[in-house]
Amino acid sequence: MNKTKIVATIGPASQEKETLKQMILAGMDVVRLNLSHASYDFCLDIADKIKELNKELKTTVAIMIDLNGPDIRIGKLTNGKAHLKTGDKIRIYMDGITGDETKFSISYPKLIDDIKYNTKLLLREGKIELSVVDKELNYILCEVITGGDIESGDGISIPEIKLKIPFLNRKDKDDILFAHKMKADFLALSYVNTAEDVLEVNDLLIEMGDDHIGLLAKIEKESAVEEIDEIIKVSDGIIVARGDLGVEVPMERIPGIQKSIISKCHLMGKVSLIATEFLSSMENDTRPTRAEVSDVANAVIDSTDGIVLSGETTIGKYPIETVMMMDKIIDSAEGDINYYELLDKSMRSEKQDVTGSLVYSVTECANRLKTKAIIAPTMSGYTARKMSRFRPSCPIIAVSPDENTVKSLALHFAVRGVLIDDIGNFDKIVTISKRVTKELIPLERGDKLIITGGYPFTEVKHTNFMKIEEI
Repeated sequence: MNKTKIVATIGPASQEKETLKQMILAGMDVVRLNLSHASYDFCLDIADKIKELNKELKTTVAIMIDLNGPDIRIGKLTNGKAHLKTGDKIRIYMDGITGDETKFSISYPKLIDDIKYNTKLLLREGKIELSVVDKELNYILCEVITGGDIESGDGISIPEIKLKIPFLNRKDKDDILFAHKMKADFLALSYVNTAEDVLEVNDLLIEMGDDHIGLLAKIEKESAVEEIDEIIKVSDGIIVARGDLGVEVPMERIPGIQKSIISKCHLMGKVSLIATEFLSSMENDTRPTRAEVSDVANAVIDSTDGIVLSGETTIGKYPIETVMMMDKIIDSAEGDINYYELLDKSMRSEKQDVTGSLVYSVTECANRLKTKAIIAPTMSGYTARKMSRFRPSCPIIAVSPDENTVKSLALHFAVRGVLIDDIGNFDKIVTISKRVTKELIPLERGDKLIITGGYPFTEVKHTNFMKIEEI
């Protein structure tokens, strides 16, 4: 049972129930539904299938909704796509025309007011470049510096200027309400600039009475990198979206930024996820490149909480095989993690309280005794989240009668949430812990388990006991 989580984006290639089932069995922990492309009906259909599969397979796969955010996108194109030739001129209209090789419309009509001459517009993660040469009443005239194929809905990046787009538009607010009503577990917030952007979404959820959805800030802008400490503080987790970020900042900076954010999130007890092009060659091939394998392994060894698959599982030919390969690479790379170094790093930055001290002791014992699993009975998930931060070398099995609690732990390193009927008394939880662990992990006589949490289970809000059980 791997500790690093796999998030798979669902699309045409993976929407069938049997495909989703095989992806879950292969190691998928969270499904991501991107509202930049997916309709509400599509999301509800996938959510219903995941709910049925969780019941059938006795799993707790969670749902992440990815918001559009304050982006600029290409409008409708004839046949859905067009080819821009290097050296050609192209008009970008502020109203909703149907585009082709000579023109297209955009989703942000005020761009004409913000844009300057000679400004560079980047499409397809920087592969296509346009330069502004003139402005008319209702369109911008650009020269195609580097051509290529575009599609309806493609995003446009303009790193040189700061656009005056509000963080949440009407659609984003409707999407947040939709995520709340469909009981999504996580919201991925696109194009976050500052901590205030995250707090704006948090305020909306408070108004809705929703204290379950976890907020994940996507780092895609240089301004977000500059404000990263404050953004981490107000978020439940961070997604390093390397594709869009690689347009905003020089690509050679991405590895350093990635490592820094993983470390900062670990120290602050927040989730870190890394996204974009991990196994992109598997969109058309059954095997990844060696460079892609190294990329995944390095993220795992750096102790990220999870890895996000995008095109590989939305439009790729081999979504199931991709998840299987990702699971295989993770399994191997986790053997190279320096768990003692991570434990020491965690303890040096931990508050000196009862829970922190006890969780440190549990993790140290688990590592020294080569414990098969740590079982954390929990109502809120607090002990399991704290334990995850200390990066034990064995899985953390969080058992809880609360489905929301179980799903809220789906992105935390090493944590496997298991839904049970009732926590009950101490003797009952010991029996449940052994049974649940045997169902998830092969156990032999002499294997050790550690049970930890706060007792009485429904009353105490901090971790106050540790019990070592031998099979």
